[in-house]
Amino acid sequence: MTEKIRLDTWLWYARFYKSRSLSSKAILTGKVRVNSIKIIKPASKVKIKDVLTINHVKLVRIIEVQSLGARRGPASEAQKLYKDLLEDATGASNIKYVSEEPKKDTNKRPTKKDRRILDKIVTKTLE
Repeated sequence: MTEKIRLDTWLWYARFYKSRSLSSKAILTGKVRVNSIKIIKPASKVKIKDVLTINHVKLVRIIEVQSLGARRGPASEAQKLYKDLLEDATGASNIKYVSEEPKKDTNKRPTKKDRRILDKIVTKTLE
């Protein structure tokens, strides 16, 4: 029988998130994939040799589960739970930054400063 562990617990053990509730929230929002399948249940099971894709705010990490772990230990112990796949392929850092432009809302209401500028323009054109 293959040993399995909850995905949110494993992510917490491996120190990808500071708490188990944060790892659960990341899973619920679709930021974690297991073997290229988007997972939305924190109770989903993960086993050795599964490939996880984790989308943080501005970076993507692709890792392979090496061990399931029994506790949340120090960082040196947590790093033995997984293997960075991008680091092995390229020899560089596993962190892949995603360029994310801030969304510009064109339908937003004018600020007080914008209204003052508009008032000045309107009064000058009426004079």
